[in-house]
Amino acid sequence: MTHILTPEGKKQLEEKLDYYRKVKRVEVSKKIGTAREFGDLSENSEYDAAKEEQAQIEAEIREMEDILLNCQIVDDKKKNGDTVTIGSTVKLYDEEFDEELQYRILGSTESNPSQGIISNISPVGSALLGHKKGDEIKVKTGNDFIVYKILEVK
Repeated sequence: MTHILTPEGKKQLEEKLDYYRKVKRVEVSKKIGTAREFGDLSENSEYDAAKEEQAQIEAEIREMEDILLNCQIVDDKKKNGDTVTIGSTVKLYDEEFDEELQYRILGSTESNPSQGIISNISPVGSALLGHKKGDEIKVKTGNDFIVYKILEVK
């Protein structure tokens, strides 16, 4: 699977991976060493918890490595400003609720809907791709549709 990242998103992920490798691994290794000193490992809840944390950290490291190995970098400085693409910030008008919304469309790895960053594979994100200012789009939500008008593409 290809993961779509902005240059900033890739840099942040590389920094997080570096932190996990150099700091989190060492911390959990120390926890395991300390827990071993408590004696019998078969009834040592501290040891079990530390080993579980180690497994989780290693899984997260593998996931970050996979994303970085299989990523496509989107350079939003080279895109056409008129058409919605990955990296675009789009201002929308929701006709039903008479409100304006603004979303930035990024890959799923960087999406954060609570901050207005939606994935290119989300219903709204995928519906917006390829459209221009002034276009109306319909987004299927269950049995209904939401209609948005594109007010601005940055």
